[in-house]
Amino acid sequence: MIDENHNPWTTLSSEKIYENPWITLREDQVLNPKGGKGIYGVVSMKNKAIGIIPIDDEGYTYLIGQYRYALNEYSWEIPMGGGLNEHDILESAKRELQEETGFTAAKWTNIARLHTSNSVTDEEGFVFLAQELTQGETAFEETEELQIKRVTLDEAVRMAMNNEITDAISVAGILKAALLLRNEF
Repeated sequence: MIDENHNPWTTLSSEKIYENPWITLREDQVLNPKGGKGIYGVVSMKNKAIGIIPIDDEGYTYLIGQYRYALNEYSWEIPMGGGLNEHDILESAKRELQEETGFTAAKWTNIARLHTSNSVTDEEGFVFLAQELTQGETAFEETEELQIKRVTLDEAVRMAMNNEITDAISVAGILKAALLLRNEF
């Protein structure tokens, strides 16, 4: 039986390669679990990834469309953004929902904690279900040119299953929200 709390890796040295306001990239010299020497590159995030599944009184949700620079393609996603590691994740979720959709929500449920690409980054993500919505004004950031689409949750699930939504946090959040709202878990 493997001890899940035992780290079989040994870090021999660690060097910061690059840093900006959002990430730090480091390269570690390591001994792998079998004792072989190697390197490991790790991207450490300075923010928590936060996604929101807003559900209105008619059961519809809202997707955000935007061009993603790193992917060099357009992406449909749930409303999402980052919250500084030291900030409250729920407060960050409330801010992101309002900025990207204009909504505020009276009911919030944290439905997921996840790691986005745990072989290269320590990024931790959270997904919230936001209900009892009130419409207000959006507050897009300078880097955002967003499109908002109202769809049924079933349509969002179909989009995730057909690879029309490929963002990992969005796919996980949509599928988990659909199962939870159908009382399947």
